[in-house]
Amino acid sequence: MTSMDNLDKELLNEIQWTFPLVTRPFDTIAKKFHSSPEVVKERLIHLKEIGVLRQLSAIFDTRKLGYTSSLVAMEIEHDKLEYVASQINRHPGVSHNYERDHQFNLWFTLAVPPGSDLKTELDKFNVLKGIKKVRMLPTLQLFKIGVKLDMIDEKKHKVAPTEEKKEIKNVKFEPTDEDKDFIRELQKDMDIIDEPFVKAANNLGITEAELFEKMKHYEEIGVMRRFAAILRHRQVGFTANGMIVWKVPQEKISEVGSQLGAFPQVSHCYERPTYPDWPYNVFSMIHCKTHDEANEMAKTIQDQIHVDDYRILFSSREFKKTRVEYFVENSFSLEETVPVS
Repeated sequence: MTSMDNLDKELLNEIQWTFPLVTRPFDTIAKKFHSSPEVVKERLIHLKEIGVLRQLSAIFDTRKLGYTSSLVAMEIEHDKLEYVASQINRHPGVSHNYERDHQFNLWFTLAVPPGSDLKTELDKFNVLKGIKKVRMLPTLQLFKIGVKLDMIDEKKHKVAPTEEKKEIKNVKFEPTDEDKDFIRELQKDMDIIDEPFVKAANNLGITEAELFEKMKHYEEIGVMRRFAAILRHRQVGFTANGMIVWKVPQEKISEVGSQLGAFPQVSHCYERPTYPDWPYNVFSMIHCKTHDEANEMAKTIQDQIHVDDYRILFSSREFKKTRVEYFVENSFSLEETVPVS
């Protein structure tokens, strides 16, 4: 694990939770920590250089932008796994791709823009040798999304459903060309400089005040989930990333999903479809430093939600982890021309 002192960790906690949408955000952060803007910027630049801080940008809601997405589970012949994963990674809509310890050994997310058909895109992978089974697991209900890695060990939250759900205005959003320009600009990684929002405002031909107003509006209607830092889990010691899957009675799914979403330790929680060979319908992600810690956390959660049938699938290898680039047009085709060794 990369060596960081307490101020580094406090800063990372702060900017994962909230980032000030003001002209000089690093001045605001510095005041909170009784430090100087120079120290804050130097530390964040260093954290970026050592690979801990992945990105500082707007985080948008895929579905609100009109994109369709799904988690996909595949069973791949073991000796073809790396090859199939590398080909799937070529798709611009694939953002996360992991090997997990299960018969379904490859799990990835695929998102496609408005006007594209998800199943058609997924079927493009059928030419790859070694795929035995494919299970599409789209979101049926979203209970929570938002990774926040608690960097301060001694400040850990109690494992209990204590978080309140953020209220979002339910407004239909159809992005105009102007919205698309704005989203393309705000999804870029922000420079760590005194006035980082000036560049985006200039590129869009608007004032900073208009930029902040638009961002706040997007946040209110749920188009932008937040403006924040994204960390690289493994570099900061969160190597036990566990997907806890629960077999919840149909009539209890909404209640259990809402409860799970209220645990600070749960970053994502969804209802997904079941299959005869996949009976689990509620998925919740946790990020821990050891498998033992994750197993203990799952048991503590289970004691409070009273669902007996569950299992944890740990990611054993990360093949791809990136952000979907919205409204950046890429067509994708895959032709099986490379001989499989």
